[in-house]
Formats: sequence, C-alpha cells, structure tokens
Amino acid sequence: MAGSNEPEKPKAMKPGITYTRDFEVVEMSDLSADKSRGQFTTTTTSYSISTTGRPTRSSARKPTSTASLGRRWVDSFRRVEGVPIGGHDGYHINDGMPDPAQVGDRFYDLRAANARTANSALARDLKSRHLQMIAIGGSVGTGLFVSSGMALFQGGPVSMLLAYIMTGAFQFCTMQSLGELVVTFPIAGSFSVFSTRFLDPSWGFAMGWNYALQWLFAMPLELISGALTIQYWNQSLSPAIFVTIFLLVIAGINLMGIKGYGEAEFLFSTIKVTAIVGFILLGVVINIGGSPHDGYIGGKYWLDPGPTNHGFKGFCSVLATSSFSFVGTELVGLAAAEASNPKKSLPSAIKQVFWRIAIFYVVSLLLVSLLVPYNEPRLLGGRSSVDATASPFVIAVESAGQTILPSVMNAVILAAVLSVGNSAVFGSSRTLAALAEQSHAPKIFAYVDRKGRPLVATIFALALGLLAYMAAIKVHDQIFDWLFAICGLSGLFTWASICLCHIRFRRAWALAGHTLDQLPFRSQAGVIGAFVGLVGNLLVLISQFWIAVSPITTSDAAATPAGTAKGFFLKMMAVPVVLIFYLAHKIWFRTGVVSYKNMDIDSGRSFTRVPALSAEEEERRRAWPMWKRVYRVLC
Repeated sequence: MAGSNEPEKPKAMKPGITYTRDFEVVEMSDLSADKSRGQFTTTTTSYSISTTGRPTRSSARKPTSTASLGRRWVDSFRRVEGVPIGGHDGYHINDGMPDPAQVGDRFYDLRAANARTANSALARDLKSRHLQMIAIGGSVGTGLFVSSGMALFQGGPVSMLLAYIMTGAFQFCTMQSLGELVVTFPIAGSFSVFSTRFLDPSWGFAMGWNYALQWLFAMPLELISGALTIQYWNQSLSPAIFVTIFLLVIAGINLMGIKGYGEAEFLFSTIKVTAIVGFILLGVVINIGGSPHDGYIGGKYWLDPGPTNHGFKGFCSVLATSSFSFVGTELVGLAAAEASNPKKSLPSAIKQVFWRIAIFYVVSLLLVSLLVPYNEPRLLGGRSSVDATASPFVIAVESAGQTILPSVMNAVILAAVLSVGNSAVFGSSRTLAALAEQSHAPKIFAYVDRKGRPLVATIFALALGLLAYMAAIKVHDQIFDWLFAICGLSGLFTWASICLCHIRFRRAWALAGHTLDQLPFRSQAGVIGAFVGLVGNLLVLISQFWIAVSPITTSDAAATPAGTAKGFFLKMMAVPVVLIFYLAHKIWFRTGVVSYKNMDIDSGRSFTRVPALSAEEEERRRAWPMWKRVYRVLC
C-alpha cells in the first residue's frame, strides 16, 4: 500500500478483504498494524485501500443494570469511531486520477469523493430476503393503487396498459444496468455517486439533490395519503391525529437502523404482494361471475365507453403517471451498500423486477380496466393526488356489492403508503449522507453513529414529515400539488442517468483491458438495453413537455392562460430544479465530463476470482434440468 498520510493507529480489518491487481490476487485475512507493509508494495497502483477499514461492532458485555443498558443505548448514537465526518484522513488517493478541478481557491476533489463513498460506515445488515421484498414491493404504493385511476381516465384501458408495458420495459432495462453497477460497486449513494464518478461531478451533484428532494417531499405526501385513507371509515376525525401516529411509526422504524427498515419492508411488501395476488383472483371472479346488479362483465367496458380516451395525447399523459408508479424500484440499488452479501443477493433481487412488472402492474391493471370504465365519476372524486377514495382498486372491489372487501383494500393501501413513507426516509437519508461524503452537502449529514445509521440525515428527513400537518389548512391541496410536482418527473432523470452511467462504465471497462467475464453480474439487457432505457426515459420526458404545453382538460370549463401556465410548471417543475443545481455547481467549480482514461473503476469494486468460479459454475449449470435454467435466468 502506498501513501504517507496514514492513520496513526489503524485497526485490524475483517477477514476476507481482497487486494487485487490485473492478474494477481492477494488475500489479507488479518491485516493489522504490526504486519509488514513492504510485502504489498508495488511500483504502480491502480487504486488504494485505507487501513482503517469498515467499522465493526464491538462485542460488549451484557448489561448488568437498567442504567448500563440506557448508557449503551445513548452511546449508540455517538459518531462511529475511525470514520471522520469530513476531510481526507485515512484515504490514500488513487494514482492515475485527474487533479482536482480548481477555480481560484475553490476545487472539487473527485478522488477523495470516490474514496469516501467506497469506505462508508453504514452497517451491512440487510439479508437476501430483505432485498427480495424491497425489489418486489418497494415502489408499490399510491402510484399504482391511486394514481392509476387518473391514468385510466386520461387514456382509457388500452392506452393505460400500453403505457405501463412500455415504461415497464424501460424500467427493466434500467434496473438491469443498475444491477450490474451496484453489484460491481456496492458503495454508499449508489446511482447518485455513479453520476459523479462516471459522468460529471456537477451532474452528480444535481442528480443527488434531485433524488433527495424527491423523497424528502414524498414523505409528507405519503403521510397525508395515509390520513385520508383512514377517513374512508371515519371522516369526522382530524387528519392531524393520524399524521402524528404514522410519523411516530416511521420514525421508530428508521431509528432502529437498517435491520429495522429491512424487517418493516419485508412485512409491508408481504402484505402488498398478498393483496395484489388476492385482488387478481378476486377480479377474475368478479369479471366472470358479474356484479350483483349487472351479471357477467367480460370486456364490455372496452366497448362502451371504449378502449381509448383522448387519443394519442391521452396515451402520452399516461406515460408520466406510469413512470411515477415505478418510482422506488431503484431503492434496491441504494440498499447495496448495506447488504451483508451484495454479490449473492442483489442479482436475484434485480431480476425480480421482471415479475413485478409482468404480474403486479400489467395483470392487476388489466383487471382494473375490465371492472372499471374510464368515465367512472369516482376516478376524479379524490380531493388530492394521494386520496385513496379515487383508487380504481377500491372502486373495482366495491362493484362486488356490500362486503368487507373495500375496507380490506383500503387497509392494504394504508400499509402501502406507510411502506412508501418508510422508504422515503431511507432513500433521502442515504442520499443525503452520500452527498455529504462527496462534499455535495453539509458535512454534518455524513454523521453515522455506532449502529451504522446516518443519524443526522434521518432526523432531517423525518423533520420534513411535519409538512403533512398542513393538511389541516384549507389550501393544502395546492400545497401538495406543488410538492407532488417536484416528485413527478424526478425519477426520469435518475433512470436516464443510470443508463448513461452503465454505457460509459462499459466503455471504460473495455478500454482498461477488462473482459465481461470479470464482472460479478452482467446485465441481461446489455449495453443495448442501457441505450433503450436512456432513449425511452428521454422520450417520456419530451412527451410530458408537450402535455404540459397542451394539457388534457378534466372538466367542461375552458382552460384559462393562467391555469395552463400553472399546469405547465406543475408538470415540469423537476426540470428547472435539476438545471439550477447542475448550473450552480458547474459555474462554481468548473468541473468537466470525466474522461474514460481518468474514470475510477476500482475504488469500492467487488473483486472475485471470476475465471475459477465461472468454470465451476458452468460445469454445474450443464447438469441442471431445463426448467431450472429458465428459472435461474428469470429469477
């Protein structure tokens, strides 16, 4: 190891840390301060390793009293030892990287940013089952259960299904690209850090804050959605009561650390998956058996009022709604830095996206379109974009008559919005912490306590949940419309950046002399899929510009210029937000696009003896039956 700026008392690292050069693997099973450093000295290095390593939990003795237990609990919130909030101590800067971009006394050190995110203090406690459920049910919430009602009204059943299938295909390609990147680089910040490393630090700054703001403002939206869902049973209760309850529940889950979040998401996702499967079975029964008043339904709503509404413009308007429904699929990539074994568990979790798109979205929405006509008045009866009374799923179940099923469906929606609110705190806090580690945000957000929790960032995210109390004021609908506007198209920028990062990474990987067999996980869609995802997400963004300029009216009243202008900014708010962040950072630091030659493809990389493992794996796969081969490709 090279470098003179070394911590004074480095601690022993965990067994299994691997130092890898192009054709050499040296395992350091017990690297400590008294080991000879000369045995690993090389003339040139492609990257470097900090001797501080990841912090480990101490095996403290069991508490002997309540006071001792309380003291340990308080101490768990202290900053983790050995990982500074800021500065470069403990990081040996990579050789071959470009000099920091500097304008006068201002400079951005990309090398230090890469090193810090690769040596995060976040706890790795997520198991494979947690990641599986985060991937399957991570984004199933108001986007599917509630917003799909507006999609059905605007485009009709055929346009809605085609839009969800198309955006689902783009999402599949995007998640495959993300899977290859996060399995290769299971680092803190994930895709926002990839934009800094593989594209441009200024674009990484914009993408990081774009993603953080998306979840920070989604948090109060989900809280008020949960409060409005409760009013399905009792409208006399104040929403503030349930905002308080839900906020305390989400705060308790996230303050329990990543393991608490994983267990909560496992439970929430299990409820959502069970409910959607149950709805599919119930929908088939209702469609064939018919409602108590009309009998057999079949496909009559596709004939009257018809298969489409508002023509091609209706289809384009549904694209944005369907894209919003998929927001959250990328959370499984953000969780890579906290997975106990990302190389083993992430590939399977990434592949689950196909099943979620095929079953949860397409099949369930097909049944919705068969059970609910697009001119159903209740689809527009919600008081806001997160009001579950406008859910086509609830409306479809209500067609079965006076049963307990609508209440069950609303209870599922309540669990879904709590899950998304929980994910909002997770996504925003981890992104804020990664931004701070890259010097893109105040250093205090990089505070990680001894339990591996980004404590300050989590508290900040929870504090913004207090905005949900504005539901008690009369103009809360307008406030939430503007908050929703920031979240609406943010995901498109994130997904397009992921695809572009994958394209540029593959190019840099090849120029460095590496082969695809050296990747721990390879995208099933390949670089072609990355191009499909990039172009597709950009086309969706362009279509929304057209819809914003020439919107679909949802009432008989003529659109006024003021109303059209307001609608334009509500639909396109994410665009100026991203541009402002990008241009501000670009003007301040004058950063440039990272060249292939100077791209860091080593810091935080997952190394394996791929040739030997691949040969053994290939030998075993030849003996598999055909059904198992197909299953392993898809799952």
